[in-house]
Amino acid sequence: MRNLISVAAAGFLSALGLISTTMAAPAPAAAWNGSHDVMDFNYHESNRFEMSNWSNGGMFNCLWTPNNDSFENGKLKLTIDRNGSGYTCGEYRTKNYYGFGMYQVNMKPIKNPGVVSSFFIYTGPSDGTKWDEIDIEFLGYDTTKVQFNYYTNGVGNHEHVHYLGFDASQGFHTYGFFWSRNSITWYVDGKAVYTAYSNIPDTPGKIMMNAWCGTGVDDWLRPFNGRTQISAYYDWVSYDAPRN
Repeated sequence: MRNLISVAAAGFLSALGLISTTMAAPAPAAAWNGSHDVMDFNYHESNRFEMSNWSNGGMFNCLWTPNNDSFENGKLKLTIDRNGSGYTCGEYRTKNYYGFGMYQVNMKPIKNPGVVSSFFIYTGPSDGTKWDEIDIEFLGYDTTKVQFNYYTNGVGNHEHVHYLGFDASQGFHTYGFFWSRNSITWYVDGKAVYTAYSNIPDTPGKIMMNAWCGTGVDDWLRPFNGRTQISAYYDWVSYDAPRN
């Protein structure tokens, strides 16, 4: 269940920005042979994770509530639902901050227009830092694709859509990114599929997962149809620090 990707030396050169192609081979394990942290979801580890319990507002058409974070059969389940006040969503995040290294998740997103299932790292003004973020996002209207993005000091517009060749909502697959000072390379099932080199973020962030319904962003997510009790599932998350 937790197999880390097999690798080739060319990816390390790419991760360091020494290969100029936009496609890259996986970075070698030697590039991140520091600490190794695997996070299973058999239960809520309150010393390591927190459940969001607030509203982001804006395009997030729901309230984050711990009631929408649950654990079933060794997996984290993040649910979009509704109560008397409106839609509710689930978000789960680490308490610690993580820097450069390899991030992976084994997950299954929601298939439904108007919703997002995500895995990302984030830090911003609420943490007393600039806004830096690296994203893996599934737009529920078409789960045969995955969107990669990142923000550096609040500047985004780095979206890249990758065609998977399968429907991600139909089973668990492993997605990840290798983040270095000079580049970010994203992976699908152990294969590098896209690399970015421009204006790379450098601030450690919290590892986060969420599932939410949008409003006012129909051109991006398609209109939300009001469907509830729909869930994204997360089997495990891992972080491998780069070598010193």
